Amino acid sequence: MTRSARRTRRMLQVAGAGAAALLALSACSSSDSDAGSGSGSDAEAGGSDKLSGTVNVFAAASLTESFTELGKEFEKQHPGTKVVFNFGGSDSLAAGITNGAPADVFASASPKTMKVVTDADAAAGTPATFVRNRLEIATLPGNPDKVASLKDLTGDDLKVVLCDKTVPCGAAAQKALTAADLKLTPVSYEEDVKSALNKVVLKEADAAVVYKTDVRAAGDKVEGVEFPESAEAVNDYPITLLKDAPNTAAGKAFIALVRSAEGQKVLTGAGFTAP
Repeated sequence: MTRSARRTRRMLQVAGAGAAALLALSACSSSDSDAGSGSGSDAEAGGSDKLSGTVNVFAAASLTESFTELGKEFEKQHPGTKVVFNFGGSDSLAAGITNGAPADVFASASPKTMKVVTDADAAAGTPATFVRNRLEIATLPGNPDKVASLKDLTGDDLKVVLCDKTVPCGAAAQKALTAADLKLTPVSYEEDVKSALNKVVLKEADAAVVYKTDVRAAGDKVEGVEFPESAEAVNDYPITLLKDAPNTAAGKAFIALVRSAEGQKVLTGAGFTAP
C-alpha cells in the first residue's frame, strides 16, 4: 500500500472514531436530558406532595380538641408545616373571614354560618359536611340537682347558661326548646360553646346546654345528661377551602385529612357522628 493510501485510510479511521464518539456523547446527553426531565417531573410530583408553610384554620370552638389532635398529626405527616388554629363561635369566625382575615380553611358548626362565607363568595368550591353533633346537658359533677330532662332546666332555682342564639349551639338549643315546647331564661348567653361549658366547670352555673362532644372533652369536670329533643337539633358541620387561601395546597391537604378514615376516627372518638 502506498504512503498516500495509508494516510487516507488512517484519516478515515480517525474520522470514524470521532463520529462514534460524537454519537455516543449525543446519546449520553440525550439520556441525561431525559433523566433530568423525568427527575424534574418526579421532583415536581414530589414537590406537590412536599407541603410547607403555615395552614391557618378557622374552626368552631367545639372542634378544639379533635382538630388540635389532627393538627399535630398533619404536622407529623408533613414536616415543615405548621397548623395554626383560630377557634371560636362560627358566626364571629365567618364575619372575620368575610372581612378579609387571612385563612386557608373554615370549619363551621352549622350550614347557616357557612352560608355567610359562601354568600360572600369567599369559599373555594362547595363546602362538604364532615361530621354531625348533637346537644347534651352539662351539669355539675355528680348531677347534684338531679337534672334528668330539658324541662328540669326551667326551674327558678337553677342557674342555666346557653350559647348565644347567633352561634350554632345556641340556635340548636332554641330548636330543642321549641321541640319540647319549653321556654328557658338563662342567667347568661355565652359567645361560644366552650364559654358556656366553662361556666359549669367553674361552678358559676348549675347547668348548660352544650354539645355532646364538649361534655366528653371535659371529662369528670361535668356530668352529661342526654335528652330526646336533641334529635330535633342535630348540627351538620361543613368544611371548605377559602378562595383567598394563602396556602391552598396545605389547606386542601388538611381538609383531606379531616375527611379521611383517620380523621373520622379521631372525630367520632370525640363524640361526633359521621355525616
